[in-house]
Amino acid sequence: MAEHYDVIIIGTGAGGGTIAHELARAGRRILVLERGSFLPREKANWDTTEVFLHNRYHTQETWTDKDGRPLHPGTGYWVGGNTKVYGAALFRLRKEDFEVKTHKDGVTPEWPVKYDVFEPYYTKAEELFSVHGEGGIDPTEPPRSKPFPYPAISNEPRLQEIADAVKALGYKPFPVPLGLKLNEANRVKSACIRCDTCDGYPCLVEAKADAEMNCIRPIMDLPNVTLLTGAKATRVLTNAAGSAAVGVEVELDGSGKTTSFFGDVIVVACGAINSAALLLRSATDRDPSGLANSSDMVGRHFMFHNSAAVLALSPAPNPAIYMKTFGINDFYFGEKAYPYPMGSIQPIGSFQYEMLKGDAPPLTPAFVLEKMKTHAVPWWLMNEDLPDPGNRVRIVDGAIRLEYTKNNQESFKRLVDRWIDVLKRAGHGEHVLPLHAYFKKNIPLEGVGHQTGTCRFGVDPKQSVLDVNCKTHDVENLYVVDASFFPSSGAVNPSLTIIANAIRVGEHLIDQLS
Repeated sequence: MAEHYDVIIIGTGAGGGTIAHELARAGRRILVLERGSFLPREKANWDTTEVFLHNRYHTQETWTDKDGRPLHPGTGYWVGGNTKVYGAALFRLRKEDFEVKTHKDGVTPEWPVKYDVFEPYYTKAEELFSVHGEGGIDPTEPPRSKPFPYPAISNEPRLQEIADAVKALGYKPFPVPLGLKLNEANRVKSACIRCDTCDGYPCLVEAKADAEMNCIRPIMDLPNVTLLTGAKATRVLTNAAGSAAVGVEVELDGSGKTTSFFGDVIVVACGAINSAALLLRSATDRDPSGLANSSDMVGRHFMFHNSAAVLALSPAPNPAIYMKTFGINDFYFGEKAYPYPMGSIQPIGSFQYEMLKGDAPPLTPAFVLEKMKTHAVPWWLMNEDLPDPGNRVRIVDGAIRLEYTKNNQESFKRLVDRWIDVLKRAGHGEHVLPLHAYFKKNIPLEGVGHQTGTCRFGVDPKQSVLDVNCKTHDVENLYVVDASFFPSSGAVNPSLTIIANAIRVGEHLIDQLS
């Protein structure tokens, strides 16, 4: 227990798992702390009722909202973090997302590090996470130094019909970049079986490119790596002056008893909400508002995208199994009649009739829902959630409180309305219904899968928590490498940017430790 490490990493998700992979391969002695366990491989991985209705793989913690009402977060604690159940859509932020952007409801800030710096790390991230895609089609796609490492995943016939019809209207459907271990040229050698229980489910055949499979498994048996599961970090410990982190206080296996581990560098990667919570819980008499919080910015600017799942019904049957194969970004930066960013559109990869139970009238027979399912295509729409200092993570009576008020709603409603109009004009959306079950709960705030912000990076210590290398301004050897660092959220899935940034910070730390 008294062993001293080069680096202690708290969390094994997209940020923590990736930086662990980088530092371990460089030979650094690292301790990786994960509060959860390995997600079990079991038949329930593919049971829609268990996954979506019973929330089998989500925490049973209760948080509160801004009014103190109970909130049951759609998040899980596992080796690999929330990548264990993500949809594996691995987008680069658009080049313009790194610049000042004017929205209908406000302005998003300039990032201190721009796309040209991130680009090579995006390339490395796509290679690390086995990303399939095709460049040159998406009109908003930023410049690339290399093609995608794997070819785009094909559309099944029903989705191809929709893509062709949408394209005929003048739009530009493009292949969604996906982290799946799928070999369509030789299915015998393919780990992925292209099933209908992927997006939102754990992968029973271990073919999803997630942080456990692509980052932690390859390093966990190395002699320089110690992985502790069931290890919940409760505080970051500092020296007497509070200028440097010296270790982490940890509760092991839910025992209530704590022990401490010590290292030269501490990396916090618990997810944007829990990383902020950990820093706030690390308050002392010297730092009563929380560790690294002289700016009062820890926990502020919480974002998680404005998102909606909608179900398009049409007379034509939909036998497609895996559907998350093409997206639409034509409205990403707005349109001629509305010069404000609106957002992105993609199908939901997997859809089962059980997901309709929450929206159907009571006692609706299962065969009716199953019939609806066979004529439906589910869509996921999201737009940018603007950074607001009043949207924040706090600790109240020892528990997490998410104080959040929606913004940018006019642009989001316009995105939804425009896509419904496109589907109807294309002949593929005679009826379009909301699909609440995909949010796991009916309160949208509980669906915190795209959480970002809370410890934004920047050059001004009064307006940010982290510097450009994601080191806290206040504490010389304390880093945060999950989505906490985002100054703005963009309107695409955040995972690839988290991964790319973790590789970037990992390279910086390797240089610092040399």
